Amino acid sequence: MKTHIALAAALLAAPLALAGNPAIEMGRAANSFLKGLDVDQKKKALFEFNDDERENWHFIPLDRKGLKLSELTPAQTHYAYALLATGLSQKGVMNATTIMSLEAVLAEMENDPVKRDTQKYYIAIFGKPSAKKAPGTWGWRFEGHHLSLNYTVINGNVVTTPAFFGTNPAHVKKGPRRGTRVLGRLEDLGRALMTSLKETNKPVVFSDKAPRDILTAQDRTATMPEDQGVKGREMTAEQKKMLIGILREFASNGRPEVTNPAMKEIAEAVDGLQFAWAGGLKKGDPHYFRVLGGKFFLVEYANTQNNANHAHAVWRLFNGDFGRDLLKEHVEAEHK
Repeated sequence: MKTHIALAAALLAAPLALAGNPAIEMGRAANSFLKGLDVDQKKKALFEFNDDERENWHFIPLDRKGLKLSELTPAQTHYAYALLATGLSQKGVMNATTIMSLEAVLAEMENDPVKRDTQKYYIAIFGKPSAKKAPGTWGWRFEGHHLSLNYTVINGNVVTTPAFFGTNPAHVKKGPRRGTRVLGRLEDLGRALMTSLKETNKPVVFSDKAPRDILTAQDRTATMPEDQGVKGREMTAEQKKMLIGILREFASNGRPEVTNPAMKEIAEAVDGLQFAWAGGLKKGDPHYFRVLGGKFFLVEYANTQNNANHAHAVWRLFNGDFGRDLLKEHVEAEHK
């Protein structure tokens, strides 16, 4: 795999051995899920790989295309979560399901169980899943409020962006879920690095006021942000470790077979990473930070809404979301 692609993708892996191969396990799980559906359910769940819906991703509470969890039987639900588990680490599954469970907290806070529904999450499969060693080209999505996980499988490679995790409340302050902070460690790591850089008077803050949300929003193609913040080459060795720690924390939600090789590439290129901050530094202040990986990837975190108790985090690739880089290379190679 080309080094620049490995760095750009960040959450992209080359084909692995048969044992523990995410692409193969995804294919098996997707086929097991589909086999248990009736005809009408399959019509909702299945799309052509080139369908425009594949890149129509969202993280707000709206009705989506796909098969909703509430439309599944208990047995079918087990297979749905088995598919989800092929794309995430154990920690990632815990975080994803906790995010989903927080809809119940919002339902109680807002007295709106229809809008805030823990079962309003959708599975969509694009193309024909395969469990072969080189399993062709297909994709799948698990998505609902504050969770958008997009997977593209291309000849055994797995691309897992856009990857979005959000949480509202970001910090549950009362009730039986009190103390829950799904993205708390990510926020704490970002604040710790910002605090360290502030002490050295580095130009890391690009605005005293944080943007309302992540800047890439729900755009199908992520836009390169302005050249702002401090680059890894300007940091101390300890600050570089903290910077990589932020990325590792996000990446740890994914399958280690997929994320570990990419994180190794990124750690070796830490000098080219760039960290930027906006907003306040105290806990409870609205704030935003990002890590820019050159021309290749971007990780954003924003906690600004609902009195800075509503957080969004996303990992994007500028050219590789939904497997665009690999699809382009695949088509060029086939034509050649």
